[in-house]
Amino acid sequence: MELTIGQVAARTGLSVHTLRLYEREGLFHTEVRRDAAGRRVYGQPDLDWLEVCTKFRASGMPLESIRRFARLVGQGPGNEAERLELLRAHRDLVEGRIKELHDCLGLIEGKVATYEEAVARGTAATLWTG
Repeated sequence: MELTIGQVAARTGLSVHTLRLYEREGLFHTEVRRDAAGRRVYGQPDLDWLEVCTKFRASGMPLESIRRFARLVGQGPGNEAERLELLRAHRDLVEGRIKELHDCLGLIEGKVATYEEAVARGTAATLWTG
C-alpha cells in the first residue's frame, strides 16, 4: 500500500501541513519515502507510527520527547532501557495530570449538583452573590 500525503491526511485527520512539520521536526523513526517524482509516499508502518505520535501529542508529550523517542527507535535495538525511561517519565506526567483532572472534575460535579438543586428550587439567583 502506498499513500500520498493527502490520503494520509484524510486517514489520520492530521493536516498536510502537520505531516510535513512532523517530518521536518524529525518525528518519524524512519525517512519518509519519496516516489520517482520526489513526492512523499507513505505505507502502513508510517500510519501506525503516526497513530503513536498522535497519542503521544494528545497526552501532552512535548515534540522534543517524541523526537527523542523516534530517534531511539530509528537507531534500532540496544537502547530499549532509554526508551523505557522516557516512556515511564511521560506516563508519570500523564498519571499526575489525570489525578489533577479528576480533582477538577470532583469540584465541577459538586458545582453542577449545587446549581441543579438551586435551579430546581428557584433559588439560583442567590448563588455567588456578594
